Amino acid sequence: MADAAKGSSEKQGRGHIWLAALAGASVALGHAPFSLFWLAFPALVFAVHLFLTTRTVRQALGMGWAFGAGYGAVALHWIVEPFFVDVGRHGWMAPFALILMSLGVGAFYGAAFAVARWVSVPGKGVLALALALTGFEVLRSYLFTGFPWGLIAYIWIETPVYQLASYVGPHGLTLLTIGLAGLLYLGLKNRSAVPIVLFIVLASGSWGIGTVQRSVPAAWNGQASPVVRLLQPNANQRDKWNPELMPIFFERQLEMSAAKPTPDMVIWPESSVPFWLNDPEAPLKRLADAAGGAQVIFGAQRYEERRVFNSLVVMNGDQIGAVYDKHHLVPFGEYLPLNNLFSRFGMKALADTYGLGFSAGQAGQVIQTAELGSFIPLICYEGIFPHEIRSAESRPDWMLLLTNDAWFGQFSGPYQHLAQARARAIEFGLPMVRVANTGVTAMIDARGRITGSIGLGEQGYLDADLPKALPATLYWKVGDLPVILLLVTGLVTLRVRKYRLTKG
Repeated sequence: MADAAKGSSEKQGRGHIWLAALAGASVALGHAPFSLFWLAFPALVFAVHLFLTTRTVRQALGMGWAFGAGYGAVALHWIVEPFFVDVGRHGWMAPFALILMSLGVGAFYGAAFAVARWVSVPGKGVLALALALTGFEVLRSYLFTGFPWGLIAYIWIETPVYQLASYVGPHGLTLLTIGLAGLLYLGLKNRSAVPIVLFIVLASGSWGIGTVQRSVPAAWNGQASPVVRLLQPNANQRDKWNPELMPIFFERQLEMSAAKPTPDMVIWPESSVPFWLNDPEAPLKRLADAAGGAQVIFGAQRYEERRVFNSLVVMNGDQIGAVYDKHHLVPFGEYLPLNNLFSRFGMKALADTYGLGFSAGQAGQVIQTAELGSFIPLICYEGIFPHEIRSAESRPDWMLLLTNDAWFGQFSGPYQHLAQARARAIEFGLPMVRVANTGVTAMIDARGRITGSIGLGEQGYLDADLPKALPATLYWKVGDLPVILLLVTGLVTLRVRKYRLTKG
């Protein structure tokens, strides 16, 4: 009889594991390009229910890991795309990359479920789950160089709700989101009016505040806005470094730069020139002449002895002005962690196939321009780290992100990257200028609204007014620290309370 009951319990547990994975996958559909927040939020409510069915830390760990793996598999499936650029050499690695990435993300969510169960008693723990899940989203953002891609809060980017991130940041909004899911679950489960009313007040208030905030223009109050020209050459990643095609892409960008009328600034995307910046024969004068007197910013590569840098270059006339070197490199893509150790075993970073790999530059730089104020330079991957952006030496007038999203296919990766650029604009109250090799190039105002864009896979240029910055947001001023203190205090308090209950 006991064996039969045990077998039935194990079978039910396995069924719940698959349901947890399905719930995680459904939450991930809240991200671009799907943006199904109306499906993602109920899936979070169901995840709360699944957590409350766990009785032990071990059960919670398994449930959370399955939830996180399902979430990662759907949200991060674009990770396979770089391996298909050279499918003959690297295509076989694609499924392993997706599996490992999904399991890695799942480990954070599994740990969150386990901690939530550890600090709460069986059958309860809604608050514990909200605190722990948010806490491990923070850890995912900071640990091991950080990977804050696809945070739960991003399911709201297409809605007014994400405007609240200007006060509490993405992690504060994640905490609010899971807390709302818990309130709705408790109200429905217990048929209690109090949590339902509280849910309605908080949810409608969040939507209403965001709607009002998003309706406020971010313009120059009657002043003439600076005009910025954004170039998108639309170079396929397989062709981008083809010696026969590189001059074609270069001439294409020169032609777009020279189009009339002349803007105030011309911006090329990441690594958009077919020469080393150090090359004494580099045709910098051609860039300056094509721009017709406008200031030019472009992405290039440069070297110092055996060190190679992925750089953003500001030109003053035909002379190099400021140079920014990308500081947050992609692990295993642009460099190999513990390179000296791994190289002894013959392992090299993917970038080493084409050169020496990249070295990191200096973080926190702000560049002053002649007529468009100051900006924070960002290159590709760096745009997903809000805590690093706000560590800049001073608050700028705008942000500039040069990127090459051709690595990540034409389905989800580029759109998720664009969504996170919009998130940064909202969080900091700063316009974001996003210039991509092959989409989506966009001008984004300080409320996260796209005021002009060039679509994925399109060739062309966009002349767009540079929106004005808003006053410094609360999140720019205080960052993640208040939320982190709240999470730590809350989890410690719950654990102490449980200890006293079990000992009393």
